[in-house]
Amino acid sequence: MPDHNYFSNLIWQIADLLRGPYRPPQYERVMLPMTVLRRFDCVLAPTKSKVLAKREKLKEGKLNEDALDKVLNKVAGQRFHNHSPLDFEKLKGDPDNIEKHLVSYIQGFSRNARDIFEFFEFESEIEKMREANILYLVVSKFCDVDLHPNTVPNEQMGLIFENLIRRFNELANETAGDHFTPREVIRLMVNILFIKDDKLLATPGTVRKLLDPACGTGGMLAEAQHYLREHHKDAQLFVYGQDYNKRAFATAASDMLMKQVNHNGGGENIRFGDIFTEDRFDENPTRTFDYFLTNPPFGVDWKKQQKEIRREHDKRGFDGRFGAGLPRVNDGSLLFLQHMVDKFEPVKPREHKHGSRLAIVFSGSPLFTGGAGSGESNIRRWIIENDWLEAIIALPEQMFYNTGIGTYVWIVTNRKESRRKGKIQLIDARQSYVPMRRSLGDKRRKIGEGAEGEPEQIEEIVQLYGRFEEGRESKIFDNEDFGYTRVTVERPLRLRYQMTIDDKARFLDACPHLLDDIQAIDKALGREPLLNWNEVWGEIAKLLRKRKSKWKATEKKLFRTVFTQTDPEAAPVLKDACKGDYEPDTKLRDFENIPLKEDIETYFKREVKPHVPDAWMDRSKDKVGYEINFNRYFYEYTPPRPLEEIDSELKEAEAEIMRLLQEVTE
Repeated sequence: MPDHNYFSNLIWQIADLLRGPYRPPQYERVMLPMTVLRRFDCVLAPTKSKVLAKREKLKEGKLNEDALDKVLNKVAGQRFHNHSPLDFEKLKGDPDNIEKHLVSYIQGFSRNARDIFEFFEFESEIEKMREANILYLVVSKFCDVDLHPNTVPNEQMGLIFENLIRRFNELANETAGDHFTPREVIRLMVNILFIKDDKLLATPGTVRKLLDPACGTGGMLAEAQHYLREHHKDAQLFVYGQDYNKRAFATAASDMLMKQVNHNGGGENIRFGDIFTEDRFDENPTRTFDYFLTNPPFGVDWKKQQKEIRREHDKRGFDGRFGAGLPRVNDGSLLFLQHMVDKFEPVKPREHKHGSRLAIVFSGSPLFTGGAGSGESNIRRWIIENDWLEAIIALPEQMFYNTGIGTYVWIVTNRKESRRKGKIQLIDARQSYVPMRRSLGDKRRKIGEGAEGEPEQIEEIVQLYGRFEEGRESKIFDNEDFGYTRVTVERPLRLRYQMTIDDKARFLDACPHLLDDIQAIDKALGREPLLNWNEVWGEIAKLLRKRKSKWKATEKKLFRTVFTQTDPEAAPVLKDACKGDYEPDTKLRDFENIPLKEDIETYFKREVKPHVPDAWMDRSKDKVGYEINFNRYFYEYTPPRPLEEIDSELKEAEAEIMRLLQEVTE
């Protein structure tokens, strides 16, 4: 029996017919929906006559579309059906009306399958092929490809479709990164996601659920299923996904329908919508999941959804999805993380609930963006203080199709094994790559998979993770190591008082009714600078009481603003004379990020007081923050070369320059 590569290549050859009207990156607009259409046609062929007969019987009935679909799906023996009298053989038999008949044939599908072709926007491609006179040829060629389940089992069909998706996405590499993750990255994530679950997955009758809330074309879902097929054939993994990109959604939904035609869910497990505003998996039994895999768009802007997200955050708090905090509006990556944690399965072994594991790809921004008290820091704090962050793996740069930036895989779980409790493992896999023979957009490197002489780098990284030991590329920290207290350090305001003619005129322009008081103050205190504002205002207050003048608070404030300036030689300004507290100088205010493991008072006396003896801490403004500066933990100091060596090289360079100059001048 031909394998999946045979059929993939056969379909790939048909794509050559599109050359001219379509550029190679556009081939998938035709080839993916046509492959789906041909597979559906073959799958439904054995029961087609029964479906048509049943449809005829129900024609006069009053069943609505949903009820009719359920009846005919049951007759078809699948989760979808087609009640059009047409099929590929009949389409091939009428070249002159191929466009009209093909559209009619697609309209004969049940709603769930018809939606897929609508999201593919396939009718516009049909028209484009008709205008280019290639429609009949493409349909005829597909008619010759036997994708019947007896020839191509569901598992093989899934591999064929995955192969095509990968090829077409590589052709369209300028946009592929929006909904396509390199296979080796997914393999790494899947291996680590399931690493300790062999016993759980090997239990007879085990059924597990996995969600990708930004599933794109479904690559992560497919790879997760592939892993289970290889390692735990008896385990059932039902995968679910959501995406807001129409073509990507249609691709993933059709992939699931083709592979799961006889299983629970199928294409209906892939749902269309924006997860920020429309959670399509918010009802039982899809309220919680055992596993999560995703690669959300890097730096995704959530300005359009801002109103609804803020409303959920403000009104529902931790009863909603975004209680921990909101990141800045130009990067919603951490919103995806909160969305998934909200769907964690609780750990209740007696109820056969074993908790959840999550793997997500991030750029470097979620590691450290935002100081203490910011949305990003509060989300990190929530994840770490709940002891959910298990590990972070730094991937090589230039790994993705549309960006060369550094990326990181976070492993988050509410069921850490005992040795990992209270700990976070950082793995530096930035050097675990092999150069690609041919670049694909920004992707110039890949993690070796052990094929064709490549090193088996995925296995090496997984082993690093599994050993959970300190080493050059693996560091283990306590949760508290990433936390700090942001302490506000104040210094006293020091004011010099002096009345000048210009300042006097400026004050009286604003408060002319205080002329007599100002003249009296001028006479009493004189024009010389005075370095103790506390004494100055004491004298002024006595004078005003004697004159029975009562100034408003705004007038007192304006007086000080106009007639004083900061001066490091002046005495500190008392805030409360009774308590002896000083008024802080906001311009001198500073902040210290003190590690959580440090005693704050001890740190302050050691690191701050020797440099600014008059400083104090305003502990009422303390904020706890968390950040993970990956480079700091894996930095390797390279000592500078000896000066003698540098001098020697400079002298050699000078001698060479002089020699060349002599050659020019001789």
